Amino acid sequence: MIFEQTIFLILFFYNTMSNNIKKDLLLFNDLINSFLEQEKHTPSNYYIEPENLYKTLDIGLNENPIKTEFLAAILKELLEKTPKSSSKLFFNQLYGGRHSKAVLGDLLAVFLNNSMATYKIAGPQVAVEKELLSQIYKIIGYGKNAGGTIPTGGSMCNFMSLVLARDRALKDPSQDISKLVVYTSENSHYSISKNVSLSGIKKENIRYLKSDNFGKIKIIDFKNQVYKDIQRGMTPFYLNATAGTTVLCAFDDILELAPICKKNNIWLHLDGAFGGTVIFSKKYRFLVNGIELTDSFCFNAHKTLGAPISTSILTIKDKKYLYESFDTSAEYLYQTHDEKFNLGHTSFECGRRNNALKFWTLWKSIGRIGIEKIIDKEFKIADVARNYVITHPDYTLYSFKNSLSVCFNYKNFDPEDLCKKLYEKNKLMIGFGTFKSTKFIRLITINCQNSEKEVLNVFKIIEDFVKKFNESLKTVKTKK
Repeated sequence: MIFEQTIFLILFFYNTMSNNIKKDLLLFNDLINSFLEQEKHTPSNYYIEPENLYKTLDIGLNENPIKTEFLAAILKELLEKTPKSSSKLFFNQLYGGRHSKAVLGDLLAVFLNNSMATYKIAGPQVAVEKELLSQIYKIIGYGKNAGGTIPTGGSMCNFMSLVLARDRALKDPSQDISKLVVYTSENSHYSISKNVSLSGIKKENIRYLKSDNFGKIKIIDFKNQVYKDIQRGMTPFYLNATAGTTVLCAFDDILELAPICKKNNIWLHLDGAFGGTVIFSKKYRFLVNGIELTDSFCFNAHKTLGAPISTSILTIKDKKYLYESFDTSAEYLYQTHDEKFNLGHTSFECGRRNNALKFWTLWKSIGRIGIEKIIDKEFKIADVARNYVITHPDYTLYSFKNSLSVCFNYKNFDPEDLCKKLYEKNKLMIGFGTFKSTKFIRLITINCQNSEKEVLNVFKIIEDFVKKFNESLKTVKTKK
């Protein structure tokens, strides 16, 4: 009896605890095929109330292992009931869709599992990252002294640029960190406030600049605020401008802002997390005219190009600032090759995953022209959505052309309530936004897989939903 139990336990643990990458990759393939098929037929999310998660799904962790077939069933259900953030009905955040070539690159990066700190452990992957960055320097016109890195996201890009600017300002021993002033739009990303705290600068030293009716920084407000701060004995040192604000996708006017920054020795950072990929488009490049005048620039390929999260690029006009802020000695790490191929010298992180390969694979496969076509298509689809809103009297438009955000309201229904109920009823995942105290539905047209058909279907879903649930929806006074 004891012998039989021992044999059973040996077989059980062998079956459940074996580390067999080939078998698990076959399981992965089965799970993904099942998921993609389900996503095709049911592209909307499966909503679960947070308090019901543990009742609905087998999420709890156990003392003993389970059989592979049980694990497969649990994983299958977990995948099916996770929000489908790459489906054709996902318009909620500033990302969406998936490009197969970028996914391929990311899967390979996971399998290789290199850290990008040194050439010794990353090898040719260092060249992949360097080539990707060097091509971007050329596109934006930074010149031979440019540098860059691939941080963990847009917030980290913004944080690193702020640290670079702070350190440049504090090279002057007479400067006091308590006097340093940060400027940003009232519509800028929320990371700016967090980053200021992390950099040791007072939060009260942030100046939120007013915007015009298109969501762009008012140039005169910036100019006047800088003058006031200098008169008070403060030190203006950093401006965070935006190429594609979170709500309206507004592009700040770099050609107007840059001379003010240069005159007052202010570091000009362009946060292009949302809209910065327009650098690849001949048609829409004008939205970032003057980009070569910035001190740093970032964009997220996962937001508009279908690359997996996160694929964030940070470029610096003069790489010496990267070394001055982030290069520290570490004999245990930098044991071979010079600093040019040991990327940890210019990165905030040490054990940094390879986030370059997915974008490089995408670019290598479809070329710069292919990337341009993705951007142009997304703007075209935004035009289609805007035209629908303009030509249908039940809609009110709150956004403008040359934007990837289509902001509108339907009849007099409360946009927040409508978006919430569309989500909870598993019909559509779409968000709402606010600009100058007006709230509206915000349709983001950045899913690289979507066509005009999918974006027009959004309006049909909304209209059908309102017909069905008309009485349970809240209404508000409409504003133009």
